[in-house]
Amino acid sequence: MGSLLVIELQLVAFIMVFSVSGLVSVLDIAFPIFMSAYLVALSRFAFPAHDRGSSGSREIFQGSKLFRLYVVVGTTVGLFLPLAYVLGGFARGDDQAVRSATPHLFLLSCQILTENVISGLSLFSPPVRALVPLLYTVRRIFVIVDWIQDVWLNKTLPANAEFKDVAWFWFGRILALANLAYFSINLFGFLIPQFLPRAFERYFRERDEIHSKMVEDKRSAVNNKSQSTDKKMD
Repeated sequence: MGSLLVIELQLVAFIMVFSVSGLVSVLDIAFPIFMSAYLVALSRFAFPAHDRGSSGSREIFQGSKLFRLYVVVGTTVGLFLPLAYVLGGFARGDDQAVRSATPHLFLLSCQILTENVISGLSLFSPPVRALVPLLYTVRRIFVIVDWIQDVWLNKTLPANAEFKDVAWFWFGRILALANLAYFSINLFGFLIPQFLPRAFERYFRERDEIHSKMVEDKRSAVNNKSQSTDKKMD
């Protein structure tokens, strides 16, 4: 829990810096606010949690070692390398690199923070928690497309560029394409066909189990009452 708190504080710091830097559009800043309100509304009216006092595991998808490696690759490609790219852009005075990658980092930081917060609250049901990465990923894909357009179409190298400048130029291009490839695969190959159905399956299974238990409890109560009445008549 301590390390999780440190991560959340770091993410809050990133979000605050990105928000006040002027590098993130008003639309991207408004998106996490809208998402938070929408998730609360879903948890209240559409998919309320069945058992808010449950102490069982709230993890929706338990993957293999290969899946955990896939997550590590995504964290490296989507978070660590773009963060290094932005910091490198600051160091090199490359404002275009900083401006093109910052919106993606801002939204990903908001997504991770939201996932960490609601995963520890029994208020949110599995479908609501599963929609967080899905909706954020959809929005970030559009942002990454803008990033690709910026580094591939709007950014050029001078004719006498040094090797380090050429390497930096292609690092930004390849990183943008790698993010689009990874998160497109993640959205269409995992979140939609696997993660979201698993969340709904668990939600409705829990609902059916609770309903069956309520019916059984009512039946037991009726039987006990009937037996008590028969004893009084005897």
